[in-house]
Amino acid sequence: MALLKLGSKSDDIFRHDGQTWHCTTGLISDVTIEVGETSFFLHKFPLLSRSGLLKKLIADSSHEDGTISVLQLHDVPGGDKTFEIITKFCYGVKLEITSLNVVRLRCAAEYLQMNENYGEGNLVDLTETFLNEVFSNWSDSIKALQTCEEVKPYAEELHIISRCIDSLTIKACSEDILCSEIKSQASGDDWWCEDLCMLSLPLYKRLIISVESKGMKPENIVVTLIYYLRRFIPLMNRQSSFNEKTSVSQGTTPSRSSEVNQRTLLEEIVGLIPNKKFVAPSKYLLRLLRTAMILHASSSCIENLEKRIGSQLDQVELVDILIPNMGYSVETLYDIDCIQRIIDHFMSMYQPATASTTPSCVHEEGSLIGGVDALTPMTIVANLLDSYLAEVALDVNLKLPKFQALASSIPDYARPLDDGLYHAIDVYLKAHPWLIDSEREQFCRLMNCQKLSLEASTHAAQNERVPLRVIVQVLFFEQLRLRTSISSWLFVSDNLETSQSGNLGLTRSNGNGHVDTTQGGENLRDRVSELEKECSSIRNELKKLGKTKRGWSIFPRIFFRKRSS
Repeated sequence: MALLKLGSKSDDIFRHDGQTWHCTTGLISDVTIEVGETSFFLHKFPLLSRSGLLKKLIADSSHEDGTISVLQLHDVPGGDKTFEIITKFCYGVKLEITSLNVVRLRCAAEYLQMNENYGEGNLVDLTETFLNEVFSNWSDSIKALQTCEEVKPYAEELHIISRCIDSLTIKACSEDILCSEIKSQASGDDWWCEDLCMLSLPLYKRLIISVESKGMKPENIVVTLIYYLRRFIPLMNRQSSFNEKTSVSQGTTPSRSSEVNQRTLLEEIVGLIPNKKFVAPSKYLLRLLRTAMILHASSSCIENLEKRIGSQLDQVELVDILIPNMGYSVETLYDIDCIQRIIDHFMSMYQPATASTTPSCVHEEGSLIGGVDALTPMTIVANLLDSYLAEVALDVNLKLPKFQALASSIPDYARPLDDGLYHAIDVYLKAHPWLIDSEREQFCRLMNCQKLSLEASTHAAQNERVPLRVIVQVLFFEQLRLRTSISSWLFVSDNLETSQSGNLGLTRSNGNGHVDTTQGGENLRDRVSELEKECSSIRNELKKLGKTKRGWSIFPRIFFRKRSS
């Protein structure tokens, strides 16, 4: 037990010259006060003149013989350290008040009733004056608010916390004050995020709610939320999703108590993210989602994040959605169900707005051009999904129905071309060679053979993993496309020549006084010649296929016989 002896027989015996204490007689004490683990043996008169509570307690504890019972003050705000400072103040020692001790002193002064009724310039008035100075400065206000946690019930009752938060809110929402503070800070533009990390979660949450209610930009709020998360949740700083999964398997995740604290912190911060699209970068939302899965956050927290990601899925990159499966029974390498839910959220927002304006897009590839603005997010997500499917298709444990369900989540009209989907299907067929023919045929129905480019069609026609029926469809539609293109070019060429020969006013000089009427027709004929060469190339590929695959020779003959007729 620590002991502190202060007191004297007269007021001028105990004095301080600025550096050391001077006592001319032996110290005496007539009152003992216990605060926590420390006992204070004190002279009562300096205390009686400053504290109303101590005056009352000493009077109530005095015996007829003049002795005083031991006073127990175990609930003094700030404990024995703060009471020691107050005791010295009562003895006339010059008090050093700072932003780190003013809250404790103010609460203790209120508790001990050290107001102006017990001496002019008493501790209540002194600390109140200093608090007003603290509230005029950002850094001091942060420090003072930080110390409120130690004496929270008293600080709440005296409205010190709310006054600190109001002061910080005004400064944070004022561009002029922020700019001046930024210039005076050496830590860079994120200085205020660093300062807020000094606060406990309850106080930090109250401050964020306050600045949001006062109109702070949602983007600025998200910046500090992410900064706060990355400071206290190490998993948020990991770039690779598979690094996180490795850490789980190696047992390097936080301890159980630490995991509970981090999970609580994450769930609280997620609830503070402004409910507005695009204010939170998608990569951080996905990192938050992976962290929430590792920490076993509540289902409502995970659903909240999935909905936020779904609302801005067109801003997501492939590497960010490759979320490893964190389930207890790991069937697949990646969490397919999570991505399925995210896409469903996206479709629930975008499909109603586009479905009514795009029925013809299902049948006509060219009509997609007219609805580019409406379909842009949907098309971006379709491309993202096809790339994702190509990645997860390598997983031998990925079941066919799950792949089909995910691929079908995006409507056909969202894909101007099905090349990406064909690539994903090809990767899956290569990684799952045990599929029977009927399963392969059903699987390949996911893609629209009419929407394959010439390069993809050529690859599919030579792909031994693709079923025969699908190859026939690919070749048929490719020839049909070439025929249509050649016919259209020939039609335009004939019309142009007729127009040039019948309307001399539309002819133009070549610079030598001669009229040039053949250049447009020659260009068109060149294009037709190129298309015929491409058609011939397809014909040769068909002949090769007829030689290499049994029973295929009949199809090229049928197609070319129809073409020649």
